[in-house]
Amino acid sequence: MNLLDAATAARVSELIDSLVGAGKTVAVAESLTGGLVCSTLVHPAGASRAILGGVVTYSTDAKASALGVDTGLLAERGAVDAEVAVQMATRVRARFAATIGISTTGVAGPDEQDGIAVGTVFIAVADGDGHVVDEHHFTGTRDDIRWATVDACLTLLENSLRAE
Repeated sequence: MNLLDAATAARVSELIDSLVGAGKTVAVAESLTGGLVCSTLVHPAGASRAILGGVVTYSTDAKASALGVDTGLLAERGAVDAEVAVQMATRVRARFAATIGISTTGVAGPDEQDGIAVGTVFIAVADGDGHVVDEHHFTGTRDDIRWATVDACLTLLENSLRAE
């Protein structure tokens, strides 16, 4: 069974080819997406040429223990925060020795988390030149929000490659 529609599968294949052509590798740190970003990126045959691996840090504690996200930051701001996303991306990049790290953290629902509204998502991309973090406010069901986050990750990766 193919979980990706044909357009998304083609888009991901092109993204992998672009990463390989640029000599880039990617590592992924996910929270609300629970592995969907990495699963989407490894969909095409040959994805291992660019995708090194991923870590799902669904709980706040896992962000600290598995990735080394600052515990003071997590205690002060919670897990759904721009700087948390940046630290996740930076640290997963280092853990896998990838040229690019990408991360997701947010609230897919059905309920808000720590006063943060459902649909609030932060996505970060970190590379050797720094980082970019985007804040999104998606609507829809839990699955809609998770898949919208995957789509936004693909866009952010595509844009980061174009910016070079």
